[in-house]
Amino acid sequence: MIDNSKEGRTRLVSIIIVNFNGGPLLLEAVAAALASSIPIELLISDNGSTDGSLNAVYQAFGKDRRVHIISNGSNLGFSRANNIALKQTKGHYVLLLNPDCIIQPDTLAQMLDVMDNNPDAGMAGCLIHNPDGSEQAGCRRAVPTPWRSFVRVFHLNKLFPNNSRFRTFLLHQEPLPANTDAVEAISGAFMFARREAINQVGLLDEDYFMHCEDIDWCMRFRQAGWNILFVPGVAVTHFKGTCSKGRPIKVLYHMHRGMIRFYRKFFRQQYPSPLMASVALTVWSRFLLLAAKELIKRPFYKQPSAPAVILSLTPERRNPSPVVAYIGPERRVHKQPENPQGSFGELGVQREALKHE
Repeated sequence: MIDNSKEGRTRLVSIIIVNFNGGPLLLEAVAAALASSIPIELLISDNGSTDGSLNAVYQAFGKDRRVHIISNGSNLGFSRANNIALKQTKGHYVLLLNPDCIIQPDTLAQMLDVMDNNPDAGMAGCLIHNPDGSEQAGCRRAVPTPWRSFVRVFHLNKLFPNNSRFRTFLLHQEPLPANTDAVEAISGAFMFARREAINQVGLLDEDYFMHCEDIDWCMRFRQAGWNILFVPGVAVTHFKGTCSKGRPIKVLYHMHRGMIRFYRKFFRQQYPSPLMASVALTVWSRFLLLAAKELIKRPFYKQPSAPAVILSLTPERRNPSPVVAYIGPERRVHKQPENPQGSFGELGVQREALKHE
């Protein structure tokens, strides 16, 4: 039960999960978050999922008053979907969590302790593991300046491994620090941010559709004077790419478009125009090369079928009516249209409509 006292509210952590066809891992991520040892509220900002994942969350956790569903109706992108939810959060801390990222019951309590002990920290990330237990690239990193990106693309760090000038921006292959350490950037899969810092820095930049908005936010936090921490003593598991497996070229496009925006936004004044033009050319050339590889693979790639845990609902659960969702403190009941696959589609809480109720 959430403590509604002043002290309890300051310890409340608001978790935001942006979902787009997250499959059964969304259910796991939600279950893990709700098992946290401290008070939380969980906001799921759904970008028009059609795989039944949102339906599964309703069925499993619809009566949990900590769960708030925001149905965006279509894919608004990562930044905008997060921002919609951010405006509705109440916690003193906010965690942006990917729908395929699994936390532990004590994860948030440990992160709270770290932030309490570091009042100059505006945001913190933790050690993110791949499913095989290895450290995931990007969970601690330096800012990918045009030069560092050039080094990575042409593998100059491998040619000059002992030269600090040719250091890449990914730090996961370096030894883990023994203690919590300040870094330039963390992964958007797990971003634990202080409310005070968010109020000062502002929301995510919605001109990024997906990718690079997390680095942008880190840059802005540091520009505003807030430290960003990497906490190696706290670990989560991230099944990377769950929401984007079926559309690799579109993901690649938005990734490279985001890189161009990031460079222009933060480095246009620091680098001469010819160099920035060559960086843009390199970025788009890389996109074309990777997209071509995806097109070549496509005839041999079979789209995986949707997981049975989501779509193979029993007959009596295929058209549950009514469906109960908790939005804020009040219960709202929504009739679900017939849907033999158990997918919500357009069903859900339409945010704009609810604002006028």
